[in-house]
Amino acid sequence: LKAEPGVGSDELRARVEAALPDGVEAITGGELATERADGISATFLDGMRMFLVVFAGIALVVATLSIANTFSITVAQRTRELALVRAVGGSRRQLRRAVTVEALGIGVVASALGVAAGVGVASLLKVVFATFGFGALPDGGLELRPVSLVAAFVVGVVATFVAARSAARRAARLSPVAAMRDAAAEARGIGARRRLVGAGLLVIGIVVTLVGTSGNAVLPTGLGALAMTTAVLVLAPVALTPVAAVLGAGLRRLRGVNAQLAEENARRNPRRSAATATALVVGVAVVALFTVFAASMKTALGDQVADDVRTDLVVASPSFGGGQLSPQLAVELDRLDEVDGVVALGGGAALVDGDSTTLTAVDDPVQLGPVGGLSASAGSFDELAAGTGAVAVSETRAADDDLSVGSTLEVTFVDGATETLEVAAVYPDNSLLGGVLVPGDLWTAHTVQPTDRTVLVDVAPGTSIADARRAIAPLADRHGGELQDAEELADATAQGLDLMLGVVYVMLALAVIIALLGIGNTLSLAVHERRRELGLLRAVGQTRRQVRSVLRLESVTVAVFGTVVGVALGSFLGWALFATVWTEGGGFTLPVARLAVIGVMGALAGVLAAIRPARRAARTPILDAIATQ
Repeated sequence: LKAEPGVGSDELRARVEAALPDGVEAITGGELATERADGISATFLDGMRMFLVVFAGIALVVATLSIANTFSITVAQRTRELALVRAVGGSRRQLRRAVTVEALGIGVVASALGVAAGVGVASLLKVVFATFGFGALPDGGLELRPVSLVAAFVVGVVATFVAARSAARRAARLSPVAAMRDAAAEARGIGARRRLVGAGLLVIGIVVTLVGTSGNAVLPTGLGALAMTTAVLVLAPVALTPVAAVLGAGLRRLRGVNAQLAEENARRNPRRSAATATALVVGVAVVALFTVFAASMKTALGDQVADDVRTDLVVASPSFGGGQLSPQLAVELDRLDEVDGVVALGGGAALVDGDSTTLTAVDDPVQLGPVGGLSASAGSFDELAAGTGAVAVSETRAADDDLSVGSTLEVTFVDGATETLEVAAVYPDNSLLGGVLVPGDLWTAHTVQPTDRTVLVDVAPGTSIADARRAIAPLADRHGGELQDAEELADATAQGLDLMLGVVYVMLALAVIIALLGIGNTLSLAVHERRRELGLLRAVGQTRRQVRSVLRLESVTVAVFGTVVGVALGSFLGWALFATVWTEGGGFTLPVARLAVIGVMGALAGVLAAIRPARRAARTPILDAIATQ
């Protein structure tokens, strides 16, 4: 309604409300806009915000692991320098404070750059969403909230500070005598306590995860997954030596001495190599988790739809956009010579015994058997069609609410009317029918504008599916429906999973890139640390090409180790998540091809990560490298 000049919206609303019947309200345009915005926020934006925060957390964990590893290496390389500070009177507290202040300085600069870069990346998210099917998002500018920018900056600084604490404590433990001899600030051995703690966490994690999957309880599964991930990170140095040996054996067949040197370099300090790979383990594990989960859910949904849809063809409402079908479509389809029978399914929300429930309304319950191939396990759909005071329920709904044929349900419809309905039939669980089925006449009597969401079509005898499609397609298109068979309907049902997986891959690529930067950074520091060693190898005949090859193979060894462990961990956790949320049984799928691609990409990423440090190592002058100060 538009107010006449001089009449405000609040005044118009008051006048209109006086003329409205009970149960109907008038609101202003501003109130409607606020309600719509709040609804979008509650149904989409809050979930999307949580989605992005989760992946930001994953990227932050990966970055923190890389930062901690970098500070550990830099402290190890400055052992003599820090020990000399201790020798001339520096206290442990001063050394710890020096490393901490250094970390804070780096954290402040890096976090400021990260906030600036994040603002730029935010503008690209709409492009990403449009690429994966979210093109209907409104085109608006960026909204920069100071609290978000400050929070991101503070989190970056705190993460850097926390990551550097271990290195700061290690530096404080140095003794002055370390300046007079070759001493390492890094412990290379793997203590028995670490092995026991890691093994204990692994066993506890597996047991708790299995308990969660068996009881379909998300909390135990999540706690078990957390314990397992922690255990894998703790035991990574233990597993690196045998895994590197196996990888080295294969590489030695191809690259000879270069592969042997790369393997020995990777195994020289298993704690450092494992710490380098752990960031990649976390990123790859999450990628594998969602890959396995999405593939399994897609298979399970496809199997479910294939079992539930036993008709020749289906005209479904659009998958996105909330569109519905006019009841006239079923009438027009039934007139076609190529069609033998039609059943239209509609419905909507109602209160059943006080609980909000989605009802499915069927225009002709008698045709559910001949057209849809759907039958009742108790009672009969014929009795459902005999009168408007009947209802049918699924076996799961009957078991949960202790219902049987003859039981009654109190249903309150959208028009406010309440009716007591008798259960006339119980049917096997079916995704098309839902949990509660009512006759179409009953639903129409309480609905101002009834619509259908699915129309089941039985092709006439002697008519091919192709001919039926050609006859039905124009009507389906005119009413905005999608003509599908059971397989196409299953693919459309799982389409949302493909969209989710595509966005997940894009978001997780950031975490993997951070992990690869960590590998490249560690190799660069290792090149500086092994400067004399590399110079001596060059002096005895090693070529620059061989130097680059050794560094690349070392990077590949570490990257493949992290990828293999991440894929194994993520695959198990993907199965656990699927087994927890999917209660129907079956459907688990291990996408071997996709996981193999992840493994190959991990190895290639190791080659890319080694490009810069390998080039730097090859360019090191021999005499400068072996000179003694």
